Amino acid sequence: MATDYDIRLEIAYRYETPAGSSRTLLRMLPLTSAEQTLISGFVDTDPEPDFRRDSADFFGNATTELAHDRPLTEIAFRFAGRVRRLGGAPGLDLSTDLARLHGDIAEVVGIGPDAPHHFLGESERIRHESRIAAFAAELVQPDMSALSATCAISHAVHSRFEFDPEATEVTTLPIEAFEARRGVCQDISHVTIAALRAVGIPAGYVSGFLRTTPPPGQPRLEGADAMHAWVRAWCGAETGWVEIDPTNDIVVGADHIAVAIGRDYADVAPVRGSLRTEGTHTTVHRVDVIPCNDPVG
Repeated sequence: MATDYDIRLEIAYRYETPAGSSRTLLRMLPLTSAEQTLISGFVDTDPEPDFRRDSADFFGNATTELAHDRPLTEIAFRFAGRVRRLGGAPGLDLSTDLARLHGDIAEVVGIGPDAPHHFLGESERIRHESRIAAFAAELVQPDMSALSATCAISHAVHSRFEFDPEATEVTTLPIEAFEARRGVCQDISHVTIAALRAVGIPAGYVSGFLRTTPPPGQPRLEGADAMHAWVRAWCGAETGWVEIDPTNDIVVGADHIAVAIGRDYADVAPVRGSLRTEGTHTTVHRVDVIPCNDPVG
């Protein structure tokens, strides 16, 4: 069964003093994959840029490069579009035993964007941390399937954390959030990825959206008010990549719409760039993910 979603995203900045020579890289356009299709949509900016180039990065994420060469007191980046998301119950666990997973990884000879090799070592935001590694090692056994180990670690991280939007910042290190036991989806996903890699499971980061309003009788998921993050793990040659949401302790399904994939947040940040400015700035982040067959009031 498929669900169509109308999605609106706005990330806006207001500067205390005019900012000039802005250079920005956006990753805001949802992916098209086996699980979802971008039916229509466009990324734009207000004011319009002096230069724009649309492309894709190594991992296949849509990118938009922008340049503004005039002073700005405010700027807004927006996406509006429609995505079709497939749903379905998880299949049988055919993943490789954890003890044999390294053999499956070694047999992957390619180094394309989906190769597990890119997702096993350290990355820009995720370093090896002995305390996270010890935490993960206590949760798994060599005879566990890779999928079972992934779910066990995800569940344990979820149980450890309290979702707290005020506890961390975008630059917070995974070990800091792990020790504080508080954070948001970015922190929870980073800690889960660090734990999975520590036990030999290739793991990456997914940014995207959550359905804003749940179906009747179901709880509202954490992270639905802004862009969300979850985890993908490579569970062997037979199973390949699976996606889990440790923030909500669930397997990713029809309520999740992916925008970008990478090794960690640094690879998928929706807005990155540089500009010349003085003083402070404020940011507004708005997200709506509305099923097309649901009434909109």
